[in-house]
Amino acid sequence: AEIEYSIVDGDGSDVFDIITDKNTQEGIITVKKQLDFENKMLYTLRVEATNSHLDPRFLQLGPFKDTAVVKISVEDIDEPPMFSRPSYLIEVDEDAKEGSIIGEVVAQDPDITKNAIKYSVDRHTDLDRIFNIYSGNGSLFISKPLDREETPWHNITVIATEINNPKQSSQIPVFIRILDINDHAPEFAKYYETFVCENAKAGQLIQTVSAVDKDEPPRGHKFFFELVPEFAVHPNFSIVDNKDNTAGIMTRRNGYSRSKMSTYLLPVIIFDNDYPIQSSTGTLTIRVCACDSRGNMQSCNAEALLLPAGLSTGALIAILLCIIILLVLVVLFAALKRQRKKEPLIISKDDVRDNIVTYNDEGGGEEDTQAFDIGTLRNPEAREESKMRRDVIPETIFQIRRTAPLWENIDVQDFIHRRLKENDSDPAAPPYDSLATYAYEGNDSIANSLSSLESLTTDGNQDYDYLSDWGPRFKKLADMYGGEDSD
Repeated sequence: AEIEYSIVDGDGSDVFDIITDKNTQEGIITVKKQLDFENKMLYTLRVEATNSHLDPRFLQLGPFKDTAVVKISVEDIDEPPMFSRPSYLIEVDEDAKEGSIIGEVVAQDPDITKNAIKYSVDRHTDLDRIFNIYSGNGSLFISKPLDREETPWHNITVIATEINNPKQSSQIPVFIRILDINDHAPEFAKYYETFVCENAKAGQLIQTVSAVDKDEPPRGHKFFFELVPEFAVHPNFSIVDNKDNTAGIMTRRNGYSRSKMSTYLLPVIIFDNDYPIQSSTGTLTIRVCACDSRGNMQSCNAEALLLPAGLSTGALIAILLCIIILLVLVVLFAALKRQRKKEPLIISKDDVRDNIVTYNDEGGGEEDTQAFDIGTLRNPEAREESKMRRDVIPETIFQIRRTAPLWENIDVQDFIHRRLKENDSDPAAPPYDSLATYAYEGNDSIANSLSSLESLTTDGNQDYDYLSDWGPRFKKLADMYGGEDSD
């Protein structure tokens, strides 16, 4: 049999519904609306079950349906805190003092336990830490001065958290509007380049000025213009307030001379109408120029042209950047040029150069027996084996050369030449850094000693007659010593 279920009565007919399970023919109760344990904890339903397909043969047996009472109990769960509003809008004056309270947010635990709540400000929405909140009661206060001209609105987020269960928390947006106060003075809307013609007439309009103010009064701006008290009666110019936040600069006499005065300075006071009243003084620079008959400027004094001319901060920065870029380019060009001129230490792998080591040492002469052996010169017939030098320790042990045997009774000069030739042709001869010089003075002389020192050893007179036999070169000496001493 197919059974159809329905809710026929009860206080939860608008909150619950019932359907039939096609497989088991059981009634399934579903929820149609959000349940709230704190508002209603128990619901009573009257459910009716009816046989949807009746057999006509059994109609007289009575109604084929039945009813039952169903009671539904709602269980409590821990819910996050709930704020009293979906959002908060707070207005605060721009001149509010630090620490002053600007508003309050309220949240509570919807559970029966009514856990205590603590409040905090999400610092991601208040990086400058301008606002703070008392954690116990949700009162917002100011931590830093406010500036409406810089930031007119602040959008922060307040977090409410259960103290017993920190996982249960909720957030609420708070919009803070900064109300303007009159704390800025009006000033000229721009820099005015004003000139007056030399042929100007009295009462002629030469410039119209206007003003701006950073403040935003609720009734709009209203500015007033006048000359400073010291120049209230200016002999050359006057100012006329147009009553529409502008003023006109008028001439007060006929004709102006550049040779006498090329530039005039006219101080003007600008007031606003808000409370407290703010004012500032701006100075107009008026140049005297030559004009045509229509009043068009043709030329001005050089001093008057240069006086108001000024470079803005952006222009100065641009000029400095250009100068820095030029200096960098010059330095880079010089570095590249120097790098091109510099030759590499080794041009290629094949370019291998010798290192020359110079020792400025001087030999010790014949008495230096460590440098060489003079005995070879004194005894040419002696046969000498090649020896390593005794005064220098070579880095590499060279193989000892075997010299060819010398002939008997060889001349010393020929011996030296042969030794020199052997050393020049020997590839294993080390290039020592000391120089040994051998000198050969020839064979013995047949002449006896000419020293007069030996004359003291003889008692008698010396015989110098043999000097005459030596030839005409010794004739003078034979005449001096050869003859007998005359009485």
